[in-house]
Amino acid sequence: MIEILIVAALVLWSAVVVFKKVFSRTSNSVFTALSQYCAKQGWTALAKWLKPAMVSGCGGSCGCAANEEQVPKKPEVQAVKWK
Repeated sequence: MIEILIVAALVLWSAVVVFKKVFSRTSNSVFTALSQYCAKQGWTALAKWLKPAMVSGCGGSCGCAANEEQVPKKPEVQAVKWK
């Protein structure tokens, strides 16, 4: 019985992650509506957790960061010069 609950939780979590990746605009509107509903009910912690992050940059789910912290750039690989 516990195994079924664990597998169901993993499948549900995976479905939510794929929904957020594939349908980013729809998921933002759905999670915003859920957050507003929870805030009306007085469940502030759940409303805060469900509220989607503000989109910055292109907003097209292209992989750019949604927060203002810059991703550290890797140092460029330089060719070895033999003498």
